[in-house]
Amino acid sequence: MIIAEEARALYRTEQGSLLVEFLDDDLLHFEYSGPAVRPDVEENIFTSPMVAKTDYAGPAVFETSPEGILRTRSLEVQVDASLCLRATDITRQPPLTLTRLCPNKIERNRKSFFFTPESFTHIYGLGQQFTTPNQPDGDWAGKVRFPGDDYGNAMVGWNGGAAGNTQFSVAYFTGASTENYALFLDNASAQQWDFRDPQAWKISAVGPGIRFYLMAGADLPDLRADYLEITGRPPVPPKKMFGLWVSEYGFDNWGELDEKLSSLRANRFPVDGFVLDLQWFGGIQSDSDNTRMGSLTWDLSNFPSPAAKIDTLRDQGVGIMTIEESYIGKNLPEHRDLESRGYLVERCEGCEAVYLTENPWWGKGGMLDWSDTQGAAYWHDLKREPLIEAGVIGHWTDLGEPELYSLTSWYTGIPEPYAESHIHPDTHNLYNFLWSQSIYDGYLRNQRDQRPFILSRSGAPGSQRLGVAMWSGDVGSNLTTLATQMNNQMHMSYAGMDYYGSDVGGFHRGALDGNLDRMYTRWFGNAALLEIPLRPHTENLCNCKETAPDRIGSQESNLFNLRLRYSLVPYLYSLAHRAYRYGEPVYPPLAFYYQSDPQTHAIGQTKLIGRNLLVYTVPDYATYPRQVYLPAGQWINFYTDEWHASQGGYLEAMQVEEEDLFRLPLFARAGAIIPQMWVDEQTMNVFGQRLDGSTRDELILRVYAHPSKSEFTLFEDDGVTTAYQRGEVRSTRVTQQLFSGQAVVRVEPAQGSYAGAPAERPLVVRLSTAMPLGITQVLVNGEELPRFASQAELDQAESGWLLLAENVVFAKSARDSVDQAREFVFRYQ
Repeated sequence: MIIAEEARALYRTEQGSLLVEFLDDDLLHFEYSGPAVRPDVEENIFTSPMVAKTDYAGPAVFETSPEGILRTRSLEVQVDASLCLRATDITRQPPLTLTRLCPNKIERNRKSFFFTPESFTHIYGLGQQFTTPNQPDGDWAGKVRFPGDDYGNAMVGWNGGAAGNTQFSVAYFTGASTENYALFLDNASAQQWDFRDPQAWKISAVGPGIRFYLMAGADLPDLRADYLEITGRPPVPPKKMFGLWVSEYGFDNWGELDEKLSSLRANRFPVDGFVLDLQWFGGIQSDSDNTRMGSLTWDLSNFPSPAAKIDTLRDQGVGIMTIEESYIGKNLPEHRDLESRGYLVERCEGCEAVYLTENPWWGKGGMLDWSDTQGAAYWHDLKREPLIEAGVIGHWTDLGEPELYSLTSWYTGIPEPYAESHIHPDTHNLYNFLWSQSIYDGYLRNQRDQRPFILSRSGAPGSQRLGVAMWSGDVGSNLTTLATQMNNQMHMSYAGMDYYGSDVGGFHRGALDGNLDRMYTRWFGNAALLEIPLRPHTENLCNCKETAPDRIGSQESNLFNLRLRYSLVPYLYSLAHRAYRYGEPVYPPLAFYYQSDPQTHAIGQTKLIGRNLLVYTVPDYATYPRQVYLPAGQWINFYTDEWHASQGGYLEAMQVEEEDLFRLPLFARAGAIIPQMWVDEQTMNVFGQRLDGSTRDELILRVYAHPSKSEFTLFEDDGVTTAYQRGEVRSTRVTQQLFSGQAVVRVEPAQGSYAGAPAERPLVVRLSTAMPLGITQVLVNGEELPRFASQAELDQAESGWLLLAENVVFAKSARDSVDQAREFVFRYQ
């Protein structure tokens, strides 16, 4: 063993080497390599492009024992003669052995590692893989996480569609109470994680050096925050992405889009955007060099005057997102240009561009080499900059696994200290990541204020920091697929991908497993509470299918669920700011915050929205009442204000469909403060634009009174630019507490500002209590509000209060400065 001063140690045997370095007291970085590699103990371990942070200060304490044990304040590491590494969390009493990880045949290019389960029973993360249809629950324990194909990421035929298999190589291991740790494998090869053997789990991966991060911590929030510190936290998406985006394959012209927009407006459905598939650049020509794939130039015969049209749509409250692919038709001038510059993937180094002819559904031609940063920048400036200038606010990157490729092709490659990295397997699982990186970097390089937003079908650890949201692929139109999507959403949340969705209603309608309208209604209702963006999409080349929620399914249910979604945008948007600032999940699994409750560990069907809302998903057709698991505490039915005290058990007889209205069981946690926006038949989009030109800018606070003081911080910004990253953001802290004789809700003065921030606004507090309190008086800053007998009377007044139910009070204060604190006091007998 060789010890370096910087909390680093090197171990060598005839079979290979192990280099370990402590980045923090509870964060270990280590690398296994074969005998041909000679790592230097004085140098930091190499990191891939997936890693964002490399400037760790090191542990506060680092010491070694005479027996060769390495120790910090949190971790103890012991390495034996076989290079087996044993890690122990010494903050626990007694100390908790995390695992013993041993290399196997590390002299080979494909290396494997066996590691002991110890006391850990549940495993989360590792990205998306559709396994068992109709299975929303379960973790990876006892299963195998397979790559999508021999090289990793792939679209896989599954359950009547093509579902994404996307590798995010981070796994969380949990045991009793809050016993846990996590492993992140900083490796882009196709990996297999095998958890079937209860004595020894196994990881296999390819590379001259295989690099791990081991994270210890107090609980799952601690571990996930550490992982996102390594790979990067997600920026806040444009606010419009929190609304409805209508999509199909595809709109043939502006007229088709206008027709759908007019219908949505006429039926009083809010909408924030439309997604243009490949028809916007003229479509494709199968099995032909003359395909338009890759032109990324407007088809002006069907989409004339794009900049002017996008301006008009913007005035109507609607944004545009355009698709792009990495394939370039052989006979396009863009192909000749890119090939001459060496910016396409090549047949061999310095050779002509690779010519893709297999499965030529899109045509035939070449593909962009995203590992060539110069070429990626050139393409961004040539093609995306004009789109951004024209007003496009989102980039839909499709086929990025990549779907089609030549195994023998040559790439510029990714830096790697021990070997050349120019062949396709070296780049495969980073291909979509590097594509996203080119977009993100292009916005920075060109000093765009607009936030980059990318909707991607594939990715890698770190994609989240580039403004990426992911969807699950061209899935089949059946609810058994939606059920398994719920399980994937749980694992993707652990993997750091907060914005994960689907083709709502399914892409392949031929896979339908029931009534089309009921299928769509159920899928839309689930997605409305869980997916950002909310994006119905299907194959519609026949122009005979519908995706807009006013044209398919139960219009009543779709409208209810969509308006519920829009009303929650201030809450969701604040959660997005917390994800950016602190690495907190937007849609955490139930076990994430209730780790000590063993009943939650395998539940994927019930989810949290932030910390304060719990939703039971219904990915099936049945109408029978459901049993909903509620962790210990008081939970309140969001629709009826019924309070339920749970010791950690199932609530019986929760209706999901009443009088043909479908809605998910939704609960608030006692003490919750949920900011909302006003939504009604005039609401057009997330910014509150209204059809009649009126203004409803009140901030609504839905408060569930509890004796324990609680708080929530509302975050607001301009919703469009990156100015929030420079501090142009407003935060408003709200607290609540129930005392003997009164309940108090206090809205603190707003801190900070941004362009267009309102200087004043009305406030509404909707207070729910566990039992009827007999409210007799409501005061704001010491002044009594008048009481009204009906909602109609209160609506006409500037301020006042009203009993909505025995345990629900609705109070509003007059328009006032946001710099002024406002304290609502609800007095009762």
